[in-house]
Amino acid sequence: MFLDRTDKAILRQLQDDASMTNVELADRVGLSPPACLKRVKRLQKEEVISRKVALLDQSKLGPCLHMVVEVEMERDRQDLYKAFIQRVKKAQEVKECYQVTGEVDFVLLVVVPDMPTYQAFCDRLLYSEPNMKNFRTLISMNRVKYETSVHIPD
Repeated sequence: MFLDRTDKAILRQLQDDASMTNVELADRVGLSPPACLKRVKRLQKEEVISRKVALLDQSKLGPCLHMVVEVEMERDRQDLYKAFIQRVKKAQEVKECYQVTGEVDFVLLVVVPDMPTYQAFCDRLLYSEPNMKNFRTLISMNRVKYETSVHIPD
């Protein structure tokens, strides 16, 4: 799908604040409100905008730990990877999962309220994985940067 400069401007604005009205958005990108709405609808239909969500402040909701988990599999087989991926997708604690190259096969970003919950997660997902060779957990001490925006090329 071709995105012109105005489409990209709309996307940048919505990544910053998707709660603004169409009138505000149109004003910021220099379009009439009907033309702006038409473009937004097209971007949604084409699934360039996949969904709109509310970002919550975790510190207001109670304690939480962010873990980076590196997973190394025993055997490099597509069917075993697919089975693991399906289990990961169902695990509510896993917020992001990347299949990567290098010394490990997957990197998981896991969020839990405390260590007992993390241990239960490990027992349920990691230790019970028949193709698991090894995993390593890195506990985040401080989230220095967090962004939800994606890069929109010029």
